[in-house]
Amino acid sequence: MATNGIHHVTAIAGQAQRNLDFYTRALGLRLVKKTVNFDDPGAYHFYYGDAAGSPGTILTFFPWEHAAPGRAGAGELQETVFRIPQAAIGYWTARLVNHGLERATRFGETVLTFRDPDGLRLALVGIPGIEAEPAWDNGEVPVEHAVRGFHSVSLMLDRTERTGAILTDVFGFREVAKEGNVTRYAVDGTAIGGIVDLQAVGGFLPARLGRGSVHHLAFRAADDAAEMEMVRKLAENHGLHTTEQKNRDYFRSVYFREPGHVLFEIATDIPGFAVDEPAESLGGALKLPKFLEGHRAAIEAALPVLA
Repeated sequence: MATNGIHHVTAIAGQAQRNLDFYTRALGLRLVKKTVNFDDPGAYHFYYGDAAGSPGTILTFFPWEHAAPGRAGAGELQETVFRIPQAAIGYWTARLVNHGLERATRFGETVLTFRDPDGLRLALVGIPGIEAEPAWDNGEVPVEHAVRGFHSVSLMLDRTERTGAILTDVFGFREVAKEGNVTRYAVDGTAIGGIVDLQAVGGFLPARLGRGSVHHLAFRAADDAAEMEMVRKLAENHGLHTTEQKNRDYFRSVYFREPGHVLFEIATDIPGFAVDEPAESLGGALKLPKFLEGHRAAIEAALPVLA
């Protein structure tokens, strides 16, 4: 089984309840995990994905209610793109008509672009022949129309060459197509989360992180050994050094800034989101890391109340 590709995308939101409602109701994703920001336990950390919380399906958020809006520009993950069945294009066009929906064609595929309530740029791509793939059916979106994980992400960079070299050498991608100023990289054999588009925008103002911005992009590593091999390649072949490994309970991670200034993470597939609650009840209870469990009462009192 292929283990290269996107693991998750983490973004910044505003109001927690509004974020929860949009992603579980409007988009029909599963709330896979409800925890807190390990570095700021006064804020939630929501993970949305498929029924199992599979790598390549996970979009996560830090909801900071008073965060200032971000600014689009060079050095950011500009757009997160999900896969839907080709036959569901009409359904989603009607469902998202009030979210700034626009229709386009990219690399021969039909793309629906829109924004979430905080301005985060999102898109859906219609893919033929994926109707039989597993999907989360929570009653909000019929299973035949439901999202089937990530299609791709798009990075807006001043220059793309060095980032492309990291994608190919370290993360197992290869250059597969070009369209205008966009170069597409893909992982062979990885249908979910297997595409990264690099858009060259020399001369743009730098992006400013804030509400509606992506905080970081995480790539998959099967296990600790695979992650450390990626760390070695980054240092020896690209002169880039990562943080020490951090235990995020559901995966173990290292972080670094790629040459275009986007924050990259390498996250292990193991142990997964069912490590602290049964798969059938993922996202049902507030989960805290062991080092915060003794402060549960204070943390729960400080967090926004969710309906």
